[in-house]
Amino acid sequence: MSNKATEEELRRQGEQAGQAIDRRMRRIGTRIVVFSGKGGVGKTTVAVNLACALVRRGSRVGLLDADVTGPNVPQMIGIDEPPQSDGKNILPHERSGVKIVSLASMLPPGAPVIWRGPMRSKALEQLLGETEWGDLDVLIVDLPPGTGDEVLTIVQRTAPQLAIVVTTPQEVALLDARRAINFARKLEIPTIGIVENMSGLTCPHCGGRIELFGSEGGKREAARQGIVFLGAIPIDPATREGGDTGRPVVLVDPASAVSEAFEGIASAIKMGPRGRSEEGEER
Repeated sequence: MSNKATEEELRRQGEQAGQAIDRRMRRIGTRIVVFSGKGGVGKTTVAVNLACALVRRGSRVGLLDADVTGPNVPQMIGIDEPPQSDGKNILPHERSGVKIVSLASMLPPGAPVIWRGPMRSKALEQLLGETEWGDLDVLIVDLPPGTGDEVLTIVQRTAPQLAIVVTTPQEVALLDARRAINFARKLEIPTIGIVENMSGLTCPHCGGRIELFGSEGGKREAARQGIVFLGAIPIDPATREGGDTGRPVVLVDPASAVSEAFEGIASAIKMGPRGRSEEGEER
């Protein structure tokens, strides 16, 4: 096969993949991507608990774990078996009303993903094009940290209406958050919001507030950047424990301060039209 024929075949395959993704995205009302400029700020914790909070508010929610080399969503929501297939489509897992797809559940436990950027992007396109989400009100995509190939692929393919940038209050984290904000602007995502995670700790002995990482850095940055401040999530050992055991804190302890913070963020998200079937009828 000539190079020209090979290029033509690759172009045709790319167009077909794009059309398949577009068909599935049309059945999803609101697409949300969760960014972090750096790792370790609790991006996946925010994505998982926000998904559960939206379900509690009556939304039909999907959660895509797009962090190919460090996928943690299955651990945090209690999935330890491979996904099912109907022969053509990947059928998402479902936990507590959330539909979930992650590469982690398709690999042996602990297996490293040693892929270059183009291969990782191709895997994400395949997940987007072959997953049978059905009609959803919201799809949340947990992106890898930074602004690499996979992030660009997801944003271009899903056309999200909202980017949530997760940061902690201290300046070193905000430096990376600014890069994520500017990246989202370059890609013309209509709405950008900040969630400040690890925002203070209540002392279990005296009840006083301890600002381990400073205070209100995310709120100040949102005002400085002219974007939405969605809310602050306090530090709570129950959140960490829930992530380790696959039991999100929003479901285990809905009356906690952390859960109330996630409920507040969920209520602040402006929802688009409800997901529709391919025939155009609302379901």
